[in-house]
Amino acid sequence: MNSLLKRQVRKYLPEHLQQNEDLQRFLEAVDSSYDNLEDQVLMQQRATALSSEELYEVNEKLRDESKAQKEIIEKLQSVMYTLKSHEVGKNNSFESSNSLKLVDFIDHQTKEIIKINEQKDLLLKNLEDQNQELNDYAHIVSHDLVTPIQNIETLVHLLEDDYGPVLDDRGKNKLKLISDNVHRIEILLSGIRDYSSIDKERITKSDLDLNKLVNDTLQEMKLCRSIQVEIINELPNLKAEKHSFKHLFSNLIENAVKFNDKDQKKVQIGCDEDEDFWRFYIKDNGKGIDEPYLKKVFKAFFKLQNDPKSAGLGLSIVKKVINLHEGKIWAESEVNKGSTFFFELKK
Repeated sequence: MNSLLKRQVRKYLPEHLQQNEDLQRFLEAVDSSYDNLEDQVLMQQRATALSSEELYEVNEKLRDESKAQKEIIEKLQSVMYTLKSHEVGKNNSFESSNSLKLVDFIDHQTKEIIKINEQKDLLLKNLEDQNQELNDYAHIVSHDLVTPIQNIETLVHLLEDDYGPVLDDRGKNKLKLISDNVHRIEILLSGIRDYSSIDKERITKSDLDLNKLVNDTLQEMKLCRSIQVEIINELPNLKAEKHSFKHLFSNLIENAVKFNDKDQKKVQIGCDEDEDFWRFYIKDNGKGIDEPYLKKVFKAFFKLQNDPKSAGLGLSIVKKVINLHEGKIWAESEVNKGSTFFFELKK
């Protein structure tokens, strides 16, 4: 990538600048800043996608299996206790012998299941540790990449200032292309930092006034007057983490606005109460989503359309927040009429 960048810059410079020492130093600085950048970004995307989808799903399956097997063990132990109790006072030695054999068999099987369960618990712990390590990696590397990216952008601006008068339109367009791509990487790194900042180790739950949080979020977003956001009913107070829930609502509201092609954009936010949980919804009157994509939209780096201003992490951040709060999320939609994103949280 470095040699390609140098070639493109030189290609559109006048001949007398080809061997300019200042320009050579500029290109060397770009080389140094750009070194291994593409590989690091790709590795980061892979690490983030792994921690968000594959490891989480494996963890959940193992956790469910472990819980189910513990229930089986309890039932087997109950059966053993019942059989032993029935043996007391029995006169038929044949019946007693068979029953004791059955008790021994169940006892042996129970011990085997316990061993398997212990192995699964260990595997689950190892997977959770790997998940945390991947998350930490994404968080650290996204910070490490900020400086070289900023250096490239600064150097491009310096080149424009120093050599702008002698660059033709094609040369200026190439520099603009570099600047635009740097900006796209900055958006991606910002999204990865937001994503990796939300994890179990950093979450501290507290009493959260969702009405205040949503209203504060809307004020910070500074939406256009043509966008009508309505809070349908009083939102409840929850035991949740403020930082992650701010991300959750800002991403869902931003999506409802971004993918809306109507002149009068409408977004509705509401909540329904059930005996055991709260069901929240964010509804819009936008483009809608085709049925095959309703589940894919929550995957890391998935985009419904090629938007250079998007990192493709907004809805995966939302899903991660819901997962860490032990809830569930899904979307319903009708093309050209709008979409509704639901999420449920236990009381």
